[in-house]
Amino acid sequence: MRKYRDRTVTDRVHGAATDAAQAVLDRLHSNADDARLYAELAGALLMPDAQLRADPAVLTKNRQGQSGLWRYAISGDLPIALLLAADPLRLDLMRQLLRAHAYWRLSGLAVDLVVLVDDSGDAGASLQQQLIALVDVERLGKPGGVFVRALGQVPIADRDLLQAVARVVLDDRDGLLPQQLAQRRPVGDRVSPLDNVVAVPDPEVCAKQSPPLAQRDLIFRNGMGGFTPDGREYVVTVTPNRMTPMPWVNVLANPSFGTLVSESGSAATWSENAQAFRLTPWSNDPVSDPNTEAFYLRDEDSGRYASATLLPCPGVTPYVTRHGFGYSVFEHCEDELETALTMFVAIDAPIKFSVLKVINRSERVRHLSVTGYLEWVLGDERRKTAMHVITRVDTSAGTVFATNAYTTDFVERTAFFDVDEAASAGTSVCCDRRAFIGHDGSLRHPAAMASRHLCGAAGAALDPCAALRVPFTLSAGEAREIVFRLGAGTTPQAAQALAMRWRGASAAHEALAAVHRHWSDTLGAVQVETPEPSLDLLVNGWLPYQTLACRLWARNAFYQSSGAFGFRDQLQDVMALVHAAPGLVREHLLRSAGRQFAEGDVQHWWHPPSGRGVRTRCSDDYLWLPLATCRYVLVTGDTAVLDASVPFLTGRALADGEVSCYDLPGESPESASLYGHCVRAITHGLRFGAHGLPLIGGGDWNDGMNLVGVHGKGESVWLAFFLDTVLVQFGRLADRRGDLPFAQRCAAESVRLRAAIERSAWDGGWYRRGWFDDGSLLGSSADAECRIDAIAQSWAVLSGAADAGRAREAMEALDRFLVDRDAALIRLLAPPFDQSDPSPGYIQGYLPGVRENGGQYTHAAVWSAMAFAALGDAPRAWELARMLDPVRHADSPDALATYQTEPFVMASDVYALPPHAGRGGWTWYTGSAGWMLRFVLESLLGLRVESDALRIVPCVPEHWGSFRLNYRYRETVYRIEVLTKSSEGEGPALMLDGMALPGSVIPLNDDRREHAVVIRIHHPGGIECRSA
Repeated sequence: MRKYRDRTVTDRVHGAATDAAQAVLDRLHSNADDARLYAELAGALLMPDAQLRADPAVLTKNRQGQSGLWRYAISGDLPIALLLAADPLRLDLMRQLLRAHAYWRLSGLAVDLVVLVDDSGDAGASLQQQLIALVDVERLGKPGGVFVRALGQVPIADRDLLQAVARVVLDDRDGLLPQQLAQRRPVGDRVSPLDNVVAVPDPEVCAKQSPPLAQRDLIFRNGMGGFTPDGREYVVTVTPNRMTPMPWVNVLANPSFGTLVSESGSAATWSENAQAFRLTPWSNDPVSDPNTEAFYLRDEDSGRYASATLLPCPGVTPYVTRHGFGYSVFEHCEDELETALTMFVAIDAPIKFSVLKVINRSERVRHLSVTGYLEWVLGDERRKTAMHVITRVDTSAGTVFATNAYTTDFVERTAFFDVDEAASAGTSVCCDRRAFIGHDGSLRHPAAMASRHLCGAAGAALDPCAALRVPFTLSAGEAREIVFRLGAGTTPQAAQALAMRWRGASAAHEALAAVHRHWSDTLGAVQVETPEPSLDLLVNGWLPYQTLACRLWARNAFYQSSGAFGFRDQLQDVMALVHAAPGLVREHLLRSAGRQFAEGDVQHWWHPPSGRGVRTRCSDDYLWLPLATCRYVLVTGDTAVLDASVPFLTGRALADGEVSCYDLPGESPESASLYGHCVRAITHGLRFGAHGLPLIGGGDWNDGMNLVGVHGKGESVWLAFFLDTVLVQFGRLADRRGDLPFAQRCAAESVRLRAAIERSAWDGGWYRRGWFDDGSLLGSSADAECRIDAIAQSWAVLSGAADAGRAREAMEALDRFLVDRDAALIRLLAPPFDQSDPSPGYIQGYLPGVRENGGQYTHAAVWSAMAFAALGDAPRAWELARMLDPVRHADSPDALATYQTEPFVMASDVYALPPHAGRGGWTWYTGSAGWMLRFVLESLLGLRVESDALRIVPCVPEHWGSFRLNYRYRETVYRIEVLTKSSEGEGPALMLDGMALPGSVIPLNDDRREHAVVIRIHHPGGIECRSA
């Protein structure tokens, strides 16, 4: 910076740049005028312009995707310029394009130049040879080079494809470059002329005319918002000058469709796959939180308008956002107009509703309009898909439909945007973003909002969007609902039927009621009431909601748009849902078994619906299948699932030295029961290194340690504890199933493994993390970086495999080196990686103290807390529980200024080092939600369910007198009161419906009657925690 503040230095740099540019032109025998032409074409190659593309009639004919180019050795990954050549006397245009192509390449822009030669007639073959002769042989047929193809050898469908994908299409019959570009430049502004422009009044006057929204009683207020007393909503109040520190979002989803929406109203919607088939853009921009789905309310008499949410076009009065389970509501009152915009996704259909209720609080008639707007993607990234999106308006219904034929996995998919009044007189439409926002415009002040009607543009070669404007009139005190719908069908016909099926306000009301019923039923499976109300809020709603809506269904959030199923990820998530949604757990066990190769390994992750994914050398993925299966069968008693037959995958095995392969595997003719899949997974995991511990391969649970065992010799201590857990639990299942040989094998392997752990893994004060390929230690007191790792210590306890004395000593070391009480966080490891050699992997690429590299990785932090509970250490287990509680991290303005992220869901990580110590990382899409739910319910409150039997084995603070837990067994509710300070003479230890029962087990009977249970914990010296 200091260097280039010197004017002489910058002048020298500018001069050198000018000389370099001129040298390029001299080399290409070009001048400054030529360079301007090349640059103009480059602009169209980077940002497609309809004026330089093929005719819209040609674009609409294409029905092929990117793979259709591959037969011509064209990847489709680079911008394409297409020349249609027919005249042997007009080779100068080809020469100009070759010079332009060289100019682009020398400027760092790679482009495929495709030439289609009309080979009909006597001169056709000769013309092709002449054109080929002009091309540098090193550029011919190479990526970023020149492709010359005879028209007669290109089927008509492929010609349509090439013209559709080309960002620049030139024809030698239309003259040289200067003439062609001059002919295609638009005359004047592309935006449609504005009509009936209206003035905008003084916003302060509007503010004075706006009664304030009703105030709500909230708990755990922090200056920005708080929970409603029942915990079912988080309410935020924002203004343009007072926004949340980071976007605070809600995830609204069903199994195949969903949307993200922030407190400011910014949204991103998808269908089937949140990464691969987005309907509207996903931003991952926490600074500007750009909004590409917007709703504007305009007073037609004054011209005053504002968005119904804070973004993109805020009014001057506050907005109130209410995030709830399956819905979000945005309230605003300005200019004597009160609005409430309710967004939700149908629980059983690929459709999003945006219901805008407008109430006229003035004493006069109001002439108004609502404009709904969105930008289409129909793929992964708008910059890649926009030029291929084609829109049309149904003339009878007024619905806007959008398709993208240039796709591989989503052929025929059709999206739609609709409003009930779409076919009414006065309703107008626009499908061209450039026309909507205007020249140099934005969604804050789009040109279309100064026009009485939208322009009506639709079709191909536009900047695709969908905007619908509905005018209406409200009498004094009158209210009206305007219902917008965004959805997608698998075919044009399915989309049409879907749009018609869900029209009308009553359909929207029914859909919202179904959403409320679903979440009330699902989240009502387990409810608690304890002396820790913030944890009650999480357990009773937000943790299971985060796990199901975000992790299992959406697989998407503001900071990570996955769309894929992770083999280990969602298996861990569903383990937390065995009480609330056992049917979904069963379904996912079988889904996961179907992603296992016959060799026993699995896809690390895969994208639905195609199944494309990555095969890796990760060493723990497949072991989560038997562990999750054991938990499901234990809790539900559903042993029939073990016999369900599921085919294996077949695919190319990884070559020696290959760490991963992204591919589309096929279905193997070989099948096995779920039990057989689990056996094969365990057998595949019985591979050990020099110390008798499991090979870490391309990484264990900590993917970032992907180089520790990349050469096949590195070992993992954590994986040893985890494998022992699987062996013990599955061995019991095998024994109950009558598979004595495999049960005995599991037992023998566990004995051998435990001996190897104690022989080699103990470091003197804690357990090591592992060994590198070269035999170097990882997680040892001898290391300068990563001297201690949390998960090797916590799983020493959770597995039960470690020597009891060493396990306690290891947890003391964890507490001493990894628990930061000042910052209220629990580090994954310490010290962070920075200069380590050998490198453990990409974890070292994170800044020290961030995410897995020495920050709090919350997933693992919960395991640390669970381990203290398993040791019976209630004080430390609860201390860590409060550290993990996001409500407490943001329960005051000062705390919020540090933490910044949503207080109502778990964050995947918390930064550990100054200047950002205590700041939350990415939220929502984290497996810590499911583990936190299990930690509170099972490790702390002691819920144990085995088929038709329930026990409570709590680990709670001594000062607690009681807590309550409601448990729904199928369709029967058990209301359980646990008295934690009872002495022997105060009554029976267990009472069911007023009758004393022997022992400590509550028998569960689905008789659809409500049952009352009282449990007295008789511990004269206080509460004694017990491990699971």
